[in-house]
Amino acid sequence: MATVVALHAHPDDEVLLTGGTLAKLAAAGHRTVIVVACDGHMEQFDEPVAPRLRELQASAVILGVDRVEHLGFADSGHGPILYPNPPGRTLFMRADPGEAAERLARILSQERPEVLLSYDRHGGYGHRDHVRVHEVGQLAAALAGVPRVLDATLPRELLMRLSAPARLFGYDTSAVRGGFTARAEITHRIDVSEFAALRLGALAEHRSVLAGGGRFARVARGLRRIPAPVQARLFRWEWFAEEGVGPGVSVPLDDIFIPARTTPRSGPGNGSR
Repeated sequence: MATVVALHAHPDDEVLLTGGTLAKLAAAGHRTVIVVACDGHMEQFDEPVAPRLRELQASAVILGVDRVEHLGFADSGHGPILYPNPPGRTLFMRADPGEAAERLARILSQERPEVLLSYDRHGGYGHRDHVRVHEVGQLAAALAGVPRVLDATLPRELLMRLSAPARLFGYDTSAVRGGFTARAEITHRIDVSEFAALRLGALAEHRSVLAGGGRFARVARGLRRIPAPVQARLFRWEWFAEEGVGPGVSVPLDDIFIPARTTPRSGPGNGSR
């Protein structure tokens, strides 16, 4: 059996980007570990454990995850303003990336994973903590000698089609146009349709997010209202792009343990006629 470590920015990201894959790996007997950079809060809280970290632990139990770790940073927030550090904690974006990578590398050295799951270079839709996760993941993998890194992502072309109606009503979709990953660069597409119910259950544990009033909270609540059989069809896949593999993979792989290989282009010098 193998070990896979999934690095995420905030509690709830583990469900939205890799929940099905982690559940699938755990069901197959592999060891799975979640590491989050941020505790999900920008403000001070009175409890010894951040409320959203408690919710993460509950989510991880449902997904079958063996270990959950927090790198010790606070949420940097999303928007033009980077607020002051809360008492006793440092915003992830104010932390030294090298120090954050060393913290992650210590966990990686303990676990010796075959694969590290991280984020694409755009941080998906551009959240600064997500971009920093990509940077820290790359540094830590090199420090700990992790052989393969797969970036959790979504196909940009699919999101562009889905967001087309929003553009007609004047919504800014530039984060989609300039983010995520082109389909040609996606190396792995994991079928997680069997784990739709587990993903819904894990998402339900993130009560703080679901109770919020922002756009993300409304989307998350809407996802929960979709019946599991419908979710299994709508959200059948989770996508990854393997670091070090350029565009040109002919068919995305449905097994993260199989290294991706770029399909050579036909032309002079490579056997074409």
